[in-house]
Amino acid sequence: MTSYSPRLNRLIEALRRLPGVGPKSAQRMAFHLLERDPQGAEFLRAALVDAAGIQRCPSCRMFCEDGKCPYCSGGRAATGQVCVVEGPADLVAIESSTPYRGRYFVLMGRLSPIDGIGPAELGLDALGAMLKGGAVRELIIATNPTVEGEATAYYLAEMARGAGVRVTRIAHGVPMGGELEYVDGGTLSHAFAGRTPA
Repeated sequence: MTSYSPRLNRLIEALRRLPGVGPKSAQRMAFHLLERDPQGAEFLRAALVDAAGIQRCPSCRMFCEDGKCPYCSGGRAATGQVCVVEGPADLVAIESSTPYRGRYFVLMGRLSPIDGIGPAELGLDALGAMLKGGAVRELIIATNPTVEGEATAYYLAEMARGAGVRVTRIAHGVPMGGELEYVDGGTLSHAFAGRTPA
């Protein structure tokens, strides 16, 4: 096993914490920053230090700065809609690809009892209070179509129904431009079951 200086080892280990980055990729990144892009390394260091000031919005749980959340404005609340997503990347995907401009609630995960993730870890007490507050007329569930995502969707739907709030679920199925013969059986079955009038 190759031995590096303690600081270089620490840099490589830090880079390995990024998703999809293995030991060789982390080593390549570290060497690139040190050999060819010291200004990039400094920029990365400053950005990471600055990112320590990012918090989570107490209402929607999305990342925000200085207590100002762009997803919790009065205009968004006026729609009476709250879209529940599993993570920040899901929120960004919806914002950039759809006309939806209501409020959000970011779970930062999904129910997974095996992994010790229950309602408390997802902040569902805060969502429950929001639903019972009377301002939410529709809960849009946009969890991923995985086993855990479906279980989470079921739990959320029961919460909303218990609070007298209308529940909708985003559609899942055949992608635009996709061909039926190449779609997996589970996706095709789900799409067929969720068909709508033409």
